[in-house]
Amino acid sequence: MHVLDLLQSDNLGLNLLWGDPNLLGQEVSGVTATDLEDPGRFLERGELVLSGLVWWAPDEPSRTERFVAALSAAGATALLAGEETHGGVPEDLVATCRAHRMPLVAVPARTSFRAVTETVYLRRWGDLSRRPTRLFALPENVRNELSALLERGADPAELLDRACAHLGRLSCHLLTASGRTVARTPSAPPIPARRAADPARLGGVSLRVGAAGSPYDAWVLHVPDPDAAPPRVLHEIAEVFAQYRDGQAGREAVARQTGEELRGLIEAGAAVDPGVLEEALQAAGLPPKGPYRVLVANSGAALAEALAHLDGVRVVGESVAVLHEGYGPGAADTMDRLRAVWPLLRSCRPEAGIRLGAGAQAAGPEDLRAALRQARFALSAADEQEPVRAVDDLETLSELLAGVPPEVREVFRGRMLGPLGDGMLRETLEVFLANNCSWTRTAEAMHLHVNTVHYRIERVEALTGRDLSRLDHKLDLYAALRCA
Repeated sequence: MHVLDLLQSDNLGLNLLWGDPNLLGQEVSGVTATDLEDPGRFLERGELVLSGLVWWAPDEPSRTERFVAALSAAGATALLAGEETHGGVPEDLVATCRAHRMPLVAVPARTSFRAVTETVYLRRWGDLSRRPTRLFALPENVRNELSALLERGADPAELLDRACAHLGRLSCHLLTASGRTVARTPSAPPIPARRAADPARLGGVSLRVGAAGSPYDAWVLHVPDPDAAPPRVLHEIAEVFAQYRDGQAGREAVARQTGEELRGLIEAGAAVDPGVLEEALQAAGLPPKGPYRVLVANSGAALAEALAHLDGVRVVGESVAVLHEGYGPGAADTMDRLRAVWPLLRSCRPEAGIRLGAGAQAAGPEDLRAALRQARFALSAADEQEPVRAVDDLETLSELLAGVPPEVREVFRGRMLGPLGDGMLRETLEVFLANNCSWTRTAEAMHLHVNTVHYRIERVEALTGRDLSRLDHKLDLYAALRCA
């Protein structure tokens, strides 16, 4: 099918804002919905891109340029922009699409992205079925069985097994963007997560499953042998899992609401009756007794996908999780496994800088409030070099200070060191402290006479009001230097 076919659909009400006739006649290979500022790495050539334009900002034209350039580089067929978020399609987006020769279509607020996606795939399946090739839809009895399984809430493993049973010993995997295997057929060998995280390198056929809300939701149906099953059948199986995920999204929303209620009780601490807290823990799927581990991430979607790689965990709220560590591999192994999984998540969205903080093990429900605060502090101390940080790992003053908000560190540093300026006095102080306040070693390190060092340190003490013969005053100035 082509973009023109969509424009001719009266049910969708799409409006062409810009598009060369030759470009509108390009073959459409699929649909991806995204609101990432730079979605290029998640797109495939020939795809339509649906976007609600959540990323767009009126005073940041660089975002528009980056987004459209990514679509152009990836070989997208057209951009379908939703009008609901901003009440229309911004003019600078129209101009940028024209400059990059990217067809732009407005999607009215009344038209859901799902309706567009279904129209594309139904039309593509219709095109395939009319071709003189070995293409057949799923048998009627299989479709009926899958519908019944969806209705009763069957898990992905059972759905995949029944969907592929009539195809013989088909090797088929359902994978997430981070390489997690959601399900596989009995004849399919396991695929290591690091390898599965890049389906393009696996060979065979990989079909997207539904419209992903975030990069971590980008499931694919992977078949190593491209000739093992008719393409139309695989598309229909992918649609089954798109329906499963629609239902899953509703279940997850309910679970998050339950989790948010639990998080509120944890934060209330001593003000909450212990019995109420235990009931909330059980409602969230957690035992009423510890030990527990509390995690906090700066991305709830990334945290949920990370924990899906582990067993026996429950997500609590949007970006907070509570793990019960009374069974399974143990606390230390849990953190090791999270650290092993995190690079896979970061590769899904490298520009986001996703991070994770973990509190100390909480012996029981009464310790969860402290563990939550510890996890938030550990998150603030996490950085690019160590994106997964546990409060148990904080061993130095510098690591401790890294968890203090930058604005607070800046004020403290300015208050302590501001009178010294950025020149020789501050440099002398830093070398002096680094050499354990040795006059001789400081003089040697800076190629100065020892009397010069004495003079400069006296000036530091006078300007800062600190006595460097006292340990507490040394620590004040050392901490200020580490706040930089």
